[in-house]
Amino acid sequence: MTSKSTRDIVAAASACVACSAAAATLPPGFVRLADIAPQILQDMRYAGTDNFTGRPVPGYKAPQCWLREDAAQALVAAQAEARTKGFELIVYDCYRPRRAVAAFIDWAESPDERMKAQYYPHENKRDLFARGYIAEKSTHSTGLAVDLGVLGWDFGTPFDYFDERSWTASQDVSEAARAHRRTLEALMRRHGFENLPTEWWHYAFRGAAGAPSFDVEIE
Repeated sequence: MTSKSTRDIVAAASACVACSAAAATLPPGFVRLADIAPQILQDMRYAGTDNFTGRPVPGYKAPQCWLREDAAQALVAAQAEARTKGFELIVYDCYRPRRAVAAFIDWAESPDERMKAQYYPHENKRDLFARGYIAEKSTHSTGLAVDLGVLGWDFGTPFDYFDERSWTASQDVSEAARAHRRTLEALMRRHGFENLPTEWWHYAFRGAAGAPSFDVEIE
């Protein structure tokens, strides 16, 4: 996968702050994370080609993290605690327009397997929904879910690696990776987020299950 230096990621985050003023209207109750917490690094994978589809995903015209304000403020608090412990959060996906979820369904039914070796080497892409690796309705579309990691930490697998080794409690990764997963989960739980057991990176804020979803394009 494409590697990025800290300088590149910080530059991208700064660019998000600069472009936010011209962005489209957000869904009700949402904020741009860059506006309230520019210190949180953003590596928004679906706005570019470094993701399991190998191309920008419909709905992501800009590499910005949007969240509902309550989830965003909780994430800011989690980042503040992380910093006191000497580490930095980095987000990969936040609000996800419904059209992006539909695009994932279309992708799973297509013959395109350009990213198989990097993201799902041991899985049939047509089985990814049945196996629970991709959802037909995503809590991300509510603005109350976030995919994230910690800058510089080894979690045993990359973000969006569709494999049982990505399950949060997997024993098929190193002890260091398991410890990192436990640390991240404990941190996020203290701030109101629950982990998805099949994805060490996915966290939903309380109330996500019953919240309305949106299809506003990220610009």
